[in-house]
Amino acid sequence: MGVDLGDLFEKKEITLSDLKGKAIAIDAYNTLYQFLSIIRQRDGTPLVDSHGEITSHLSGFLYRTTNLVEEGIKPVFVFDGVPPEFKITTIEERQKIRTEAMVKWEEAKAAGDEDAFRFAQASSHIKGTMIDDAKQLLWSMGMPVVQAPSEGEAQAAFMVRKGDAYAVGSQDYDALLFGSLVVVRNLAVSGKRKLPGKGIYVDVKPELIEFEKGLFGLEITKEQLVDIALLVGTDYNEGIKGIGPKKALKLIKKHGHIEGVLKELGTDIKYLAEIRDLFLNPDATPDYEMKWKKPDPDAIVRFLCTEHDFSEERVSKAVERLLAASEKGQQTLDRWF
Repeated sequence: MGVDLGDLFEKKEITLSDLKGKAIAIDAYNTLYQFLSIIRQRDGTPLVDSHGEITSHLSGFLYRTTNLVEEGIKPVFVFDGVPPEFKITTIEERQKIRTEAMVKWEEAKAAGDEDAFRFAQASSHIKGTMIDDAKQLLWSMGMPVVQAPSEGEAQAAFMVRKGDAYAVGSQDYDALLFGSLVVVRNLAVSGKRKLPGKGIYVDVKPELIEFEKGLFGLEITKEQLVDIALLVGTDYNEGIKGIGPKKALKLIKKHGHIEGVLKELGTDIKYLAEIRDLFLNPDATPDYEMKWKKPDPDAIVRFLCTEHDFSEERVSKAVERLLAASEKGQQTLDRWF
């Protein structure tokens, strides 16, 4: 879910053509959850194969990745590793929420309630071989896959700072806390989002956030940004009740650091030093490969159609598009060498 810093950073609306030729380190877990949430039938039921295994995420990775490659973008997918120990409580709480949502979804679905889809989205969770299946598909499509030692966004931010990627692609703002110079949100060819509690859909456009420009505009340091996030609440702490991004910014500017704010409020934050260190000194590895390869059509069709019952006609069309886009991209690169 990440920390909510949307009210603080300026978001520049862009088109995917603005990212042509650029490598984007995509938060794979974040993206996978998107697919599990939105690719469902009207009653909230996810796509499944004849074995009852969910395939919504595979459909999402196939078509969205193909769309991005056609736009000239070079996606690299970064997967989470072992979470920090102090994130376990958050994981357990999320699991409880998803279990409760699952019960509500089943009840709403049986009653024909229009809220069934919303409850189904809230029940989305990663299980079984979903991660391994996603990696296998991406490898078959010729996409680089990077395994982070811990948090995927920390690894992706490291790759941007190193200059191997232009931006982190994620819906969350956590990559800014990990120091990514650029973050791209809404990384899709087109999309719509339903406004909470309303039957209204709005167009969602890709948007770009620049880290250093944002800090300059707010007149704060990276360390102070992390302190603001800790006050608001992150994946690792609940935050202080009643404090949003703007109020947190005001308090940090008043005191200079979070310790002064906590003293004024007469409260504390569990694992404060550990969480702050996680953001300021994230665990990342330089041992990764970013090489885009030619897609393997036979492997893609075999995996999706033979093993997971996808339509061979639809998959073959997507593969043809992917091959054409990959060859075009390689020809463009060859001109430089």
